[in-house]
Amino acid sequence: MKGLFGNHRLCGVIAAETAVEMKSQVRLGLRSTGTLELRLDYLTNAKELAGFLTWLGRERPRAVLIATCRSRDGGGRFCGGRQEQIGILQQAVKAGCCWCDVEIETARKLSSRELRRALLPARVMISHHDFRKTPRNLQRVVRELSNAGGHAIKVAAQCNSISDSAKICELPRSRRNVIAIPMGELGMAGRILSLRAGSALAYAALNQTTASGQLSLDAMQNLYRAGKITRRTRVFAVIGDPIGHSLSPLLHNTAFQAREFDAVFVPFLVRDLRDFLRCSKQFGVAGFAVTIPHKEQILRHLDDCDPLAARIGAVNTVVIRGRGRIYGYNTDYVGVLRSLENRITLAGSRVLLYGAGGAARAAAFALVQAGSIVCLCSRSPQRARSLAEAAGAQMVERTALKQEYFDAIVNCTPVGMHPSGGLPLVTSELNCRIVMDMVYRPRETELLRAARKKGIETISGVEMFLAQGFAQYEIWTGERAPEQAMRRAITGVLSREEKSQAKSARKLS
Repeated sequence: MKGLFGNHRLCGVIAAETAVEMKSQVRLGLRSTGTLELRLDYLTNAKELAGFLTWLGRERPRAVLIATCRSRDGGGRFCGGRQEQIGILQQAVKAGCCWCDVEIETARKLSSRELRRALLPARVMISHHDFRKTPRNLQRVVRELSNAGGHAIKVAAQCNSISDSAKICELPRSRRNVIAIPMGELGMAGRILSLRAGSALAYAALNQTTASGQLSLDAMQNLYRAGKITRRTRVFAVIGDPIGHSLSPLLHNTAFQAREFDAVFVPFLVRDLRDFLRCSKQFGVAGFAVTIPHKEQILRHLDDCDPLAARIGAVNTVVIRGRGRIYGYNTDYVGVLRSLENRITLAGSRVLLYGAGGAARAAAFALVQAGSIVCLCSRSPQRARSLAEAAGAQMVERTALKQEYFDAIVNCTPVGMHPSGGLPLVTSELNCRIVMDMVYRPRETELLRAARKKGIETISGVEMFLAQGFAQYEIWTGERAPEQAMRRAITGVLSREEKSQAKSARKLS
């Protein structure tokens, strides 16, 4: 069904300081969407503005163009007065813009009739921006925007909790002319899911982001397929802190697309588990992956748990069933076993796990059950000792590692993760046949490079990541995972990252 802004609910944001760059971004944006916001307040001077609008009037792109010249009071860059601001928007209308976004700070100074008349024949969007917090009384904000006389209203506010994001996303459920924009890292998933709730538009950057948490148009279009999201779309997620490094959205959205499954997989930055769980029903979450630091804490919030996951004491996969019942699984152990069993005979092998968190717990129980002699070492000896007792493993002091020998050493900590890097263990402590790193981004960590230089066989965390992800997909959907498509997507993006990093390193050398 055609919406308020036509067929394209993804709005590409064009923001640049020069007319040349604005033109370039417009051309690029039109390849992906038919709705573009033109941030005229980003142009550095009157000459650049005139040059761009002259080009726009001559070219007349076949698109829904939204002109924005946001004042500093409204969070933009325009420093002039109200009359000059309205004059610029009038020029944009003459150049072909069919919508004008006017912030409430400007709209308050004009009657609704004056504002509409000044910008005819364009339609008017009245917007509210709060870059510090989400207003307590959002309905009061909506009423003020509606009374200002626009054809559409936009509420964009900084989210300091996931609950804030959920409240903003609720605004369009009963009104078709509302654009809901949760801002900030905690609002990032909400930017995608607001479309599921009925937001008339979602904004995405062509190049320069204009608000915190704003995703790129490429990610919105191709990774999340946000333009195809409807109220019937099933929602899955990954939760953690940090979460920006996660390739789980790529893994599972690729799988959904390959199977033509109407679902979207989004990342939630979660600092407070209760906050996320309170809002999961509002967002329509049917299941989610759990990563650092919540794999153990999530157990206390479950209604039920797979027996093996309960024994492990860590959950990385959750299904939300009827009446909101939360059921937990662990697929990390599948990833560990599949990764190692192709290289060594697990029964009787001596394996060192470095770390004592959720991932280490899964590995310890799985390997003990497979007959391995499991040794644990951690920066937290007390946690390692506790896990060793629970799993039937042994504890090894860090000071003893240089004298010990293992069939395999597995890094179960996040040390080495992109972009921080780092070595969890030094080269002299790597006395083994195989080193495996659970960190999968980058594909070859500093630990794996150190092991390879020492002549030790290595296993990338990508193998574990893929195996546990295949199992997650099957738990959530009841279908066999499209393994080849998922593997191609992950190895492809990691290969491109490696080439880019190598290119940058050559330039610096």
